[in-house]
Amino acid sequence: MMSDTRECIIGLEVHAQLMTRSKIFCGCEVASDAEPNTLTCPVCLGLPGALPVLNRRAVELTARLGLALGCRVNTRSVMARKHYAYPDLPKGYQITQYAQPLCEGGGLTITTSTGERRIGIARIHIEDDAGKSVHGENGSLIDLNRCGVPLAEIVTEPALRHPAEARAWLRELHLLLVRLGICDGNMELGSLRCDVNVSLRLRGESTLGPKTEIKNLNSFRNVERALEREIARQEGILKSGGCVVSETLLWDAAAGEVLPLRSKEGSHDYRYFPEPDLPPIVVEEMLLQRLVKEMPELPAACRNRLRSEYDLDKQAARLIADDAGLTVYFETLCAAGVEPTRALRWLRGEILHRLGGCEITTFGVSPTALAELLELEATERITTTSAVRILDWMLTEGGCAGDGLRALDLESIAAGAHLDELVQRTLADHPHKVERYRSGERRLFGFFMGCVMTASSGRANPTELRRLLAIHLD
Repeated sequence: MMSDTRECIIGLEVHAQLMTRSKIFCGCEVASDAEPNTLTCPVCLGLPGALPVLNRRAVELTARLGLALGCRVNTRSVMARKHYAYPDLPKGYQITQYAQPLCEGGGLTITTSTGERRIGIARIHIEDDAGKSVHGENGSLIDLNRCGVPLAEIVTEPALRHPAEARAWLRELHLLLVRLGICDGNMELGSLRCDVNVSLRLRGESTLGPKTEIKNLNSFRNVERALEREIARQEGILKSGGCVVSETLLWDAAAGEVLPLRSKEGSHDYRYFPEPDLPPIVVEEMLLQRLVKEMPELPAACRNRLRSEYDLDKQAARLIADDAGLTVYFETLCAAGVEPTRALRWLRGEILHRLGGCEITTFGVSPTALAELLELEATERITTTSAVRILDWMLTEGGCAGDGLRALDLESIAAGAHLDELVQRTLADHPHKVERYRSGERRLFGFFMGCVMTASSGRANPTELRRLLAIHLD
């Protein structure tokens, strides 16, 4: 727990693998499931005499992200060489951007316990990825398939103040990247990786304290846990009168500890200079206009629209809007005449339960077919219990709601001698509860409803059942 006298300053650096077919400076295929070291060429291996050629699609995807985040997309930007020695970087340098990035400014709004906060973005630039070191009991192996895979690096301002905010911001960015088709967002496979920078300072101070960086966090939860642990570690050092050393750290998720990796580099350590083999990137206004025109509805705008058009609360709007397929399914249901509250109830409950984490596009009942079923429920031709049974029949048999109704014989038992007989039999079976109800225990009405529903196998018409119960009990 951090003391009230200090605050933490957090900044994120997120590396998103761009969804291009080929690498950023060569024609090698981008694939995560290929045999090690089979997707390489002289360019991505940095062999002498091999010259890079920039992938236009990588620029377009990054510019699209910048526009979605409200950034300024610079019409002229420059690639640079960033030098460092690492076993999985065969060139000995990374081709990235430094002084003149592709995108600057902008921000992303998150919802916190205290309300909404817009976290500013310092820059977004493109670069090539390094290879991957695979460590085992018998040593380390290098897979260079990932060398040259295009990345967009999104760097926030040091504006986050709590690990939970960092997690929320990364989750919102992940949603945006996937919605825009920029990155598949698979953190487990490394398509999206996050480095966090954190420092502590006394409240009221404007200067930043010594910062540490935790590298390559691969889940929302690990981002939050690693920050919590590092903040506690720094707080302990400062409380004991020590000084925090600026260094790069690794996160051991199994042990829940941060481990030192190396001293923190500064920009001078990387010896940046403009990439001599690539000309400046010039982004034409026509391209920006096309990207704006092609921009889909963004998650935040979709939430606001759903709340306005369908009178959903914030939680429900987020549930529907944050899944593009679910948004289409929900709105198709409503367009077919299903009340939004009924559509939401079924999606939240029966549908998502049966999906089990799969995409709504894989669901075996179309929204128009479900709308027919929900119409039968709304008009009380069937009860909710019967509707659930018919839904499962539709998933198994592939028929429509009407076919399921006839096949299962689940038409509601409405007014008639049979339902009246069920009511009278239920009351006769529970004379003491009837007396208690008549003595004022009105909550027992629900008990009697449940008993008759059970006796009718869920087919009793709820409205008619309430009417008959009220007559016999009162």
